[in-house]
Amino acid sequence: MRSTSDTIAAIGLAIGAAFGLAGTFVASDALRETVWTIDGVGIVVAAALLTMKYQRLGNDLVAAGFLTFLAGESLLLAGNAAGLQASVPSYAGGIALWAAGLVMVSAQANFALWMRLTAFAAAVLFAVSVLMILWGAPLLPTSAPLPALGYPFLVLTFIGWIWTLLKAER
Repeated sequence: MRSTSDTIAAIGLAIGAAFGLAGTFVASDALRETVWTIDGVGIVVAAALLTMKYQRLGNDLVAAGFLTFLAGESLLLAGNAAGLQASVPSYAGGIALWAAGLVMVSAQANFALWMRLTAFAAAVLFAVSVLMILWGAPLLPTSAPLPALGYPFLVLTFIGWIWTLLKAER
């Protein structure tokens, strides 16, 4: 029987994936900030539960990766209400932590190879975006091609994590 925590984590990741992507296409600032706040809360809840799960399983690196990802998402949440331009500093810090967390979670073979590869791709794209921001490029969270190119890889990774959670203990 699947644990309630795994189900809630899967729901949180699904909310994060759906609302996160939707927010990049919303024209209204207030609606985008609302959608991204819902996305962020879902991801924080999921990452907290996944941290506990992998810590209990004795996989400290994966647990620490989810905790690092949670810290990054918290920074993103903190900047949401400030609007796109004003949120750039917390956004850069948040996606830097996302990149580190994704690498940590995927460094060991706890997840299928395709999930680890999508996580690494997202991490590289977010890390490059952070460097560009730090070096003065006028990137916003909605800028294309970067950082927007990283989001589909992140969502694919979330889908893999959801699949892993839901297939467990069938």
